[in-house]
Amino acid sequence: MPYDRMTEEALAAQVRRFYERARRDAVLGPVFEAAITDWEEHFARLTDFWTSVLLASGRYRGNPLAQHMRHPIGPGMFPRWLALWGETADELFVPELAAILRQRAELIARSLQAGMFFRPEEALARR
Repeated sequence: MPYDRMTEEALAAQVRRFYERARRDAVLGPVFEAAITDWEEHFARLTDFWTSVLLASGRYRGNPLAQHMRHPIGPGMFPRWLALWGETADELFVPELAAILRQRAELIARSLQAGMFFRPEEALARR
């Protein structure tokens, strides 16, 4: 039965299942496997992140942009990340909550992409 409430337990399940998928993914898997040495710690940290984002828990302390900048992530990886995240949300949550998870992930992805790849000087040079 899908989760019908946004709870810490539900978000922890989302995080864990998403990473199970991502680790097997041909595009994302190698990046995650190279970056993460302690998966249980990563699950806990990302659960803290998502509970901070969606439940205002305030438990996450960190800089997602700085964390992502240290890894070989290309702009083309974000659609795959969003697809796997959304598929996982659709499996675990009622449609209304899955939509919230998708929407919030899209906002976060746009923010990360802007920080990682937007270069205003290049845009100005093309004018």
